[in-house]
Amino acid sequence: MVSAGLEILGLSLCVIGSLLVMVSCGLPMWKVTAFTESNIVVAQTFWDGLWMTCVVQSTGQMQCKVHDSVLALSRDLQAARALTIISSVMGVLGLMVVIAGAQCTNCIRTEYVKARVVNAGGVIYIISGLFVLVPLCWMANNIISDFYNPQVPAPNKKEIGAALYIGWAASAQLLIGGSLLCCSCPSSANSGYSVKYSPTKRATPNGDYDKRNYV
Repeated sequence: MVSAGLEILGLSLCVIGSLLVMVSCGLPMWKVTAFTESNIVVAQTFWDGLWMTCVVQSTGQMQCKVHDSVLALSRDLQAARALTIISSVMGVLGLMVVIAGAQCTNCIRTEYVKARVVNAGGVIYIISGLFVLVPLCWMANNIISDFYNPQVPAPNKKEIGAALYIGWAASAQLLIGGSLLCCSCPSSANSGYSVKYSPTKRATPNGDYDKRNYV
């Protein structure tokens, strides 16, 4: 019963984490314009994402342009695009593996094999969380380094966008949920010991039981 509860909790966290990874991958707010000058009234705000760059006017209008070339992107954006896609695919793969080995399904009959399949799904989710964590930390380090670099002009300085915070939350849920799935153990009810029954006692033709049954 405890093992089933861990599976449900771990799978719920992993599914939510995978969905947040997909949301973070699609949002354009990975890098946001930093307001470092004394004048806080600006006409435009720039958002840089994995797939597009958006300009938000002070009037509320927003215009976005898809990146023309992948090779023209910076190395951190290229790595983030690749690793977040791989993490999303691994999240779907991990869901299929965990469902196949879950205690509430009958895809696999043997309890020991089911537990090991769930453990494998947990490992997939942990790897998925690490894949999305690497580009997030890399990009955050570049943003912070450029922000405090005096050689970078003030208009070119960026801040950490909302997509990075969502990605960190997704990574934490994937790591925690995958760890819980790795704690799944086979049920103790099916321990592999067989129950032996004694043969049925038969009555003799005169209606009495054979005395050998009592020896």
